[in-house]
Amino acid sequence: MKTLELNPTFLTEIKQADPDVLVIARLTPLEDVDWARVQPKAKARDFVNRLLARATHPAHRSLVDGWEAYNEPVVETADAMARLAEFEAERTRLLAREGIRSCVGNFSAGHPRLDLWPHFFPALHAVKEYNGFLGLHEYSAPYMWFGYGRYQLRPGDDEGDEGWLTLRYRKAYRHYFQPAGLVVPLVMTEAGIDGGIQNRPGPRSARGWRDFVDFWRKEGVITTTPEGFYMEQLAWYDRHLMEDPYVKGAAIYALAVFGDWASFEISGECARLLKQYLLVHPPRK
Repeated sequence: MKTLELNPTFLTEIKQADPDVLVIARLTPLEDVDWARVQPKAKARDFVNRLLARATHPAHRSLVDGWEAYNEPVVETADAMARLAEFEAERTRLLAREGIRSCVGNFSAGHPRLDLWPHFFPALHAVKEYNGFLGLHEYSAPYMWFGYGRYQLRPGDDEGDEGWLTLRYRKAYRHYFQPAGLVVPLVMTEAGIDGGIQNRPGPRSARGWRDFVDFWRKEGVITTTPEGFYMEQLAWYDRHLMEDPYVKGAAIYALAVFGDWASFEISGECARLLKQYLLVHPPRK
């Protein structure tokens, strides 16, 4: 579970409902960062100093399993990725001195460019040494499997059991991390359907899964209900995640949101179906 809500009572209730749940938290709001210009170690010390008051609170120390830093960092060059990696490595080390685990990366769907991953290795080494996590966001649209296997824009293209959006992590782990001995624990800190991705079919203005319901109906793919069809897509994703032992879980975006994010909401019937699914397909220990 990923949360920005740092109320100890809320977190306690989550752990009471499921003691095995993995909780990743993020401090907010945070300023934008130009990773091409930042001084990584100084930035890490500043970030840790701001976080420690929250992270060392007795309730948070016992209830939060890993802390993120900046959400969906934008890195376009090797130098910017190296600076981000140095920041994340230093942050991970400093927090580990206080007995606090980190979740590094938290890149947006379809990012970073695969060729930039080697420049992030210092952060992965720190994760490996200090029992942290790599965090990624994986979304696709108009279906969660778009960009995977044969579900490509160009007819005839086939990515096998990998993807450019969902299951993109397999490209990173197989072709970069495994050869370097850096198969670190992975959590998808956000996952689901997001119309914000580029070069996809479907309505251009759509955002969350609810915005795609009319499109699904026109395509004739809904055999039960819209909630049921979205659950089919989440189940498809879950089956693949279960095949990779380094994947520790995925947080579906989102529960109890409002305003601009309402089209992503999974409360109600979708949550009921998810609960039913998990009763039959319990999480891997």
